[in-house]
Amino acid sequence: MSGMAGGFFVFLFKCLALLKGIVNVTLRIIISNLCRVSVASKGGCHICPPRVWAPQVSICAFAAGVFTGGGGLKNQLEKVAIGVNTTCLASDNSGSETNGQGAVAMLGQAQSLPKVVILLCTYHGQYYLADQLESFTAQIHSNWDVWASDDGSKDDTHAILESYQRKWSADRLSIHFGPSEGFAVNFLSLTYKAGIEAEYYAYSDQDDIWESDHLSRALNWLKTVPPDIPALYSSRTRYISEDGSDQGFSALFNKPPSFCNALVQNIAGANTMVFNQAARLLLTKTPSQLNIVSHDWWVYMLVSGCGGRVFYDSYPGVRYRQHDNNIVGQNMTVLVRLQRLKGLLAGRLKNWNEINLNALNEMSPFLTDENRDVLSLFGKARCGSVFSRVYNLYHSGVYRQTLAGNIGLLFAAILRKL
Repeated sequence: MSGMAGGFFVFLFKCLALLKGIVNVTLRIIISNLCRVSVASKGGCHICPPRVWAPQVSICAFAAGVFTGGGGLKNQLEKVAIGVNTTCLASDNSGSETNGQGAVAMLGQAQSLPKVVILLCTYHGQYYLADQLESFTAQIHSNWDVWASDDGSKDDTHAILESYQRKWSADRLSIHFGPSEGFAVNFLSLTYKAGIEAEYYAYSDQDDIWESDHLSRALNWLKTVPPDIPALYSSRTRYISEDGSDQGFSALFNKPPSFCNALVQNIAGANTMVFNQAARLLLTKTPSQLNIVSHDWWVYMLVSGCGGRVFYDSYPGVRYRQHDNNIVGQNMTVLVRLQRLKGLLAGRLKNWNEINLNALNEMSPFLTDENRDVLSLFGKARCGSVFSRVYNLYHSGVYRQTLAGNIGLLFAAILRKL
């Protein structure tokens, strides 16, 4: 009889354990959906919800404590792995604090975070600039300032910047006049500008929209790199139309970023770049009149070539707006690829490589020994006999992200178009 009773209790225990498991799984699904609905209602990213909003926090916290045996909201959400940044939980004002006290607490929290200076360059950006500025205010990482450089806009761009300066204060938004020598020079001149001081810096175009976790994701990685080592974060992007509707994603790069890749391909779009103070100090060593193809390609080559670290995030943290006035737009369409092939045959790639090699030779003292060897071999792959060109291209170790791209490199070397 006692054996039967023991068996019954074992069976009952297993049933209770199974029930608990079912409740836990159900709870995780509910929490995940609540978070997704909340983010969608706030216009957040629908791929990986960046944060939980205040009304859902209280519900999720209650459920986490009651149904899962304690552990608190933070632990439960971390187990669900829905990408919630728990620092945003401070925004739940359901406690006894007054609004004023809450604002003071949030301000103190923001000031304790690492400082990010957003380097924003504008030119005739009146139609989309406000959307980008509003996406700054939605950042989970709230300790940021904006330095804006307008390159001679004749529309309402400057007026929009001034209106936000009045709204945010002159300390948070500093407005400057650019050199009017093109977008690349504008960005680099802003990067070098005296008086800017922060732990981290983020490039921003005027017509994109940042997901709310763009800065926080970048800093989560950048903090893993010692501050004396140049470090660069970049990411995939989500394409949107002029009216903000989805148009797919940028190419997903699977091979690691490196100097060998940077020599022949730029996978780090400037509108996604966030970098540390060591990388900025490295960039300031660039001669002021140095000719470069584009600022983002230059940053990628220089940081990777000089012993820095580069990270490519497959998560699309920026909505990259496509419109008729894009200087550089999406490059995945058949038409764009045909134009690229036409440009290669016309010598455009060869011209770009010539500019990049001249610029890198100017910065040769800062390159690592290994990367100086790579640069030398790549230079030799552009001249000499066919055998010599192919041999040096192979031994340089340079690569693009796709098989088709690498075949294109080989043909470019054979045809003297490298």
